[in-house]
Amino acid sequence: MLTCYFSPLYRMGGVDASDRRGGTMPEQRDALTELVKAHVGSDRRFSTREFAAVAIDPDTEWAPGKSLIAKIIGGQGYKVTPKLVSALAEGLGLPREIVGAAAHLQTIGYTEEELKGGAPATMIRTLDAAGDTPKAREVAERWERDARDA
Repeated sequence: MLTCYFSPLYRMGGVDASDRRGGTMPEQRDALTELVKAHVGSDRRFSTREFAAVAIDPDTEWAPGKSLIAKIIGGQGYKVTPKLVSALAEGLGLPREIVGAAAHLQTIGYTEEELKGGAPATMIRTLDAAGDTPKAREVAERWERDARDA
């Protein structure tokens, strides 16, 4: 079980990630939190109560309570579990692999190479469409510079 409330230094084990991941630092951001916040909360598609009513894991029928949803959109610590990912995907109407990629990015991170295709790339595009953040702009600008310089 993964927990999302530890620091980036703890996530990296206090060592340079380039030592462990082929020479490139992983990209990290609170992607799962961002994804839920884009759809749930004040002036959003769902209130926490409404979202809790539709975010149900289809396999286990487990659903996060409105207090857990409030913790997620509030950026507070919460545990990422397979049933939470499934429930959030169901509630958001997104494929589970996209929500799973957001959870992976938030808790572990991806290298730039991993973010170029598949579910991680789709998830980044989904997040970017949901909201323009300084971190998203920074990553996009750096990738554009790298592509020009290559």
